[in-house]
Amino acid sequence: MKKTLPYALSATGLALAACASTPPEPPVPANLVPAGEKPWLRVAARGVQIYECRAAEWVFVAPEAVLTTTGGQSAGKHYAGPRWEATDGSKIIGSVKARADAPLVGAIPWLLLTTKPDGGDGRFAKVTSVQRINTVGGVAPAGGCDAATVGSNTRVPYTADYVLLTPTS
Repeated sequence: MKKTLPYALSATGLALAACASTPPEPPVPANLVPAGEKPWLRVAARGVQIYECRAAEWVFVAPEAVLTTTGGQSAGKHYAGPRWEATDGSKIIGSVKARADAPLVGAIPWLLLTTKPDGGDGRFAKVTSVQRINTVGGVAPAGGCDAATVGSNTRVPYTADYVLLTPTS
């Protein structure tokens, strides 16, 4: 019995340490929180930010990502426009309203985008804003764009959380 007790305590201690080492989520900056709206659905995005070499600099072209719910189920996709398309075919298109620097170095900015429906009734049709938060990666390359590579594309991996917002009333 003495041999198993220290092992059980060690396993418990490791489990507690693992939980304690998970950093808390950074707060969403106030300029990315619209008045009169509430979070409706949070989806995780995993994909790429696509950049094109133009006149010796990388220029953002479009995102390309799959969206999943917190339960791991497919929620849709995110692509040029920017658009978010639910698995039921409903779509929204966004335009940037506000931005904030990402807390992580090398991560694309956090954003607030206003949205409007862009095709059919369905799951995403009532969404009025989208927050892009918890970004990792996705920043344009620092170099490698020159006269020899003008017109070429590069795909930079990124992850983010998209919080879809709806009116409070």
